[in-house]
Amino acid sequence: MGWRTRFVAVSLFLGLPMASPCTIAQQLDAAPVLTPSRVSLQFDRPGLIVPRFTLVIAEDGNGTYEAEQVLQPQGARDVSTASSQHIERKLTVTPATTAKIFVLARSLDRFHTECASRAKNIANTGTKTFRFEGPEGDGGCVFNFSENKNVVALTDVYQGIASTLDMGRKLDFDHRFDRLGLDADMAALTEDVAQGRSLELGTIARTLHSLAIDPDVLERVRLRANALLERFPAAN
Repeated sequence: MGWRTRFVAVSLFLGLPMASPCTIAQQLDAAPVLTPSRVSLQFDRPGLIVPRFTLVIAEDGNGTYEAEQVLQPQGARDVSTASSQHIERKLTVTPATTAKIFVLARSLDRFHTECASRAKNIANTGTKTFRFEGPEGDGGCVFNFSENKNVVALTDVYQGIASTLDMGRKLDFDHRFDRLGLDADMAALTEDVAQGRSLELGTIARTLHSLAIDPDVLERVRLRANALLERFPAAN
């Protein structure tokens, strides 16, 4: 029995007014599809290896990361005149992190609040722009330094994810061109994870797995990669 026949039979049984199945289909097609709300952070600070990035996380856990990464010549210290590479990738974060992001964003009234500190003579830590976009409304705020604990907490989440993505690219590069450098990379990543500076290892799970199974890299590198994958099952 097709769906049109079932629709007619149920309508007659319930005594409902008949409507054309085509009309129902048209109404369903015309119904608005709500896109998930999104929270984004744009970070700008000239002079860094990654002087600019934008990380967007939607309420379904999907996101995008775009960045400009300086192509620093070997041994060079000045990155101001170096060329750059555009980075763009999709990612998915865990439900726990997604929930934390949106709880914090809504606690800040979708950034209809003053994020920036009014203190004077604060060092430049980078211009940060938060934006909320969604069916319930849009909002945004810009700051260099904030004394609002929820702004700080949300900034830490976004910078922690970005830090993981940046290290993932470095691991991929060194895996190809500087395998001895992987030892220092993995030591730094392990420390950053332990201190909460690097979040959402699932975004670089493929990279960690490739290191864990490669017999041509140092055993210490393989062990650290395995330890991180085992510590965070969501990264597997």
